[in-house]
Amino acid sequence: MFLTIAIRVNHLRYILPAVVLAARLSAADANPSPAARKTQETSVARQRQSIAAMAASLEAQRRALRTQQVKPPEPSFFTLPPLPPLPAPVVAFPAPVPACPPLPSSELDTLVEQAAEQQDLEPDLLRGVIRQESGARPCAVSAKGAMGLMQLMPSTATELGVGDAFDPKANVDGGARLLKQLLTLYGGDVSLALGAFNAGPGRVNQAGGVPNIPETLDYVQKILSALPVQP
Repeated sequence: MFLTIAIRVNHLRYILPAVVLAARLSAADANPSPAARKTQETSVARQRQSIAAMAASLEAQRRALRTQQVKPPEPSFFTLPPLPPLPAPVVAFPAPVPACPPLPSSELDTLVEQAAEQQDLEPDLLRGVIRQESGARPCAVSAKGAMGLMQLMPSTATELGVGDAFDPKANVDGGARLLKQLLTLYGGDVSLALGAFNAGPGRVNQAGGVPNIPETLDYVQKILSALPVQP
């Protein structure tokens, strides 16, 4: 019995200091010191600032999402911005002019007779080329840039020394020289010379004859069929 009492008293030696320490801690929590109170207030303030920052960040993200839904996506590496319109192409030859009437027959015949005599050509052949090329309109311009009565290309007119391809006399004189050169080149073969006048000597040489081009075939056939039949 005495042993039991002694053990219990011995236990009280350890229990009582623990109870006193717990009571002191509770009292300290209930009445914190100024330093502890300041630390707690600082911690609470920091937590409030963190919460406010998180709220501001969430609101910024919401605004960004609303903006993305309204605005189209910005160009990126994979989305090219629209290209500006291309400038109009520069035409290297004179633009077509309003249609003009054919040259009067009397004036055309004078030009044809003079040029044919100078180049030793048949007047009817030269006249046929003029009518087929331009309908005898001195202001005619083709889609490819051929000009005047005999539809001289700008480079050809330059080579022939024709300064103004819309001048009827200069155009016919230059065209007559070209036709004569082609007749000489092909040994007087009118079909080949006409084919070269229309499609160019390169195509005639490559084809070994009048090239199989519908426009050129029709061109040669119409001019030859309009020539007077030789007796």
